[in-house]
Amino acid sequence: MDIYLPVAEMSVNLFLVLGLGGGVGFLSGIFGVGGGFLMTPLLFFIGIPPAVAVGSQSAQILASSVSSVLAHMRRQTVDVKMGLVLVVGGTVGSVVGVIIFGWLRTLGHIDIVISICYVVFLGIIGALMFVESFGALLKSRGKSGLRHRKLHQHHWMHGLPLKMRFQRSRLYISIIMPTIVGMFVGILAAIMGVGGGFIMVPAMIYLIGMPTSVVIGTSLFQISVVTAITTYLHAYNNHAVDIVLALLLIAGGVVGAQFGTRLGAFLKGEHLRILLALMVIAVCSKLAYDLVTTPSDPYSLAVGIDS
Repeated sequence: MDIYLPVAEMSVNLFLVLGLGGGVGFLSGIFGVGGGFLMTPLLFFIGIPPAVAVGSQSAQILASSVSSVLAHMRRQTVDVKMGLVLVVGGTVGSVVGVIIFGWLRTLGHIDIVISICYVVFLGIIGALMFVESFGALLKSRGKSGLRHRKLHQHHWMHGLPLKMRFQRSRLYISIIMPTIVGMFVGILAAIMGVGGGFIMVPAMIYLIGMPTSVVIGTSLFQISVVTAITTYLHAYNNHAVDIVLALLLIAGGVVGAQFGTRLGAFLKGEHLRILLALMVIAVCSKLAYDLVTTPSDPYSLAVGIDS
């Protein structure tokens, strides 16, 4: 059963899009990520124009993230205070990112820039997460708790001013560091159509030093607010949100996120990180392959959405 997407100007299979939304929502609940790093490339693969995929995906990330964060709040695994600091930085970053997105689109370079950004960031983050998480998994099996080592080390960033105490995360650190992390993720959210969880989660663990038990819920809290702002800005400034596509992805994503949140509660932190790393690397490999291979149709005619 096909359905027409008015902004993307194409027809897609209804059940395929619902299935994609449900699957990515399921993964969002497990790993504490918005799922955009998976969904946006998947939309590319089924023929959705990159600009429309990025804008519409922001709406789907918003719905699945809100659904997941509500479940985490019931389990009290969200550091709301830390989340609000991250949101401040993310809001500034999303505004900057939307401006950059619109500028690149007017130049006609947005499609290739999005693809290259995915390959670079997914490759780096996936490789680093896999090496660390696999090493941690081996150590946890080889040395069953003879000596406990802190996951993060204190360095010069922890000596910055404007310190604040975060009771839920058991931290007393400067708000400068989480603000910068949130700002960087906000820029990526606007340009790449992602929630930024694949960067936010490792940054919260290794840079900010938050315990894994509250990282996922807090990440989803920040993602929910920032993607709400990003979606509005994309719809208002760039007219890149296809409401029909977004609603289909949301319908599948909300349901899938609830099941994913329940399953994620039974997995250890090391297992969560290594599985997330493997998925990031797999998506990166597929995008890199598509960039270097000859397309089946080397010629295409694209019509601007604003025309």
